[in-house]
Amino acid sequence: MGAGVQTSGSSGGRRRGRGRRRARPMAEINITPFVDVMLVLLIIFMVAAPLMTVGVPVELPKTAAGALPSEQEEPLTVTITATGEIQLQTTPVPRAELLPKLRAIAAERGSDRVYLRADGSIPYETVMQVMGALNAGGFSNVGLVTDSGGPSLDEAG
Repeated sequence: MGAGVQTSGSSGGRRRGRGRRRARPMAEINITPFVDVMLVLLIIFMVAAPLMTVGVPVELPKTAAGALPSEQEEPLTVTITATGEIQLQTTPVPRAELLPKLRAIAAERGSDRVYLRADGSIPYETVMQVMGALNAGGFSNVGLVTDSGGPSLDEAG
């Protein structure tokens, strides 16, 4: 009662051709690892994208206005903090140096769009003074940044 090997034919146990049978190459592409990697990258970019905005803490007023369309060039952002400090991107700028710096930046940029972020507690006069400086500095396309989800004037309340 032993185990044996069965052979077929009259060749006496010899196989024709080569000793081992070759494995045929796979004709299908396995895309599961590719999809897994792409989903991980998608999640990483979805989490990282909101963190790439200018990081000056400002309590923006809430409005029902929609977002502005995006552009190719990184937008210039001017921020007025709750203490009244003015910042270009993330660099603090004294009020006396704001207009010369804006003129120098406007001469180098192709776009005249600028985003103005102001804390909700800042007086309207201060915001208008900065907007006047932006206009005098060569930026005529000023977008006011707000948080969405605020009250609108057409809501019955």
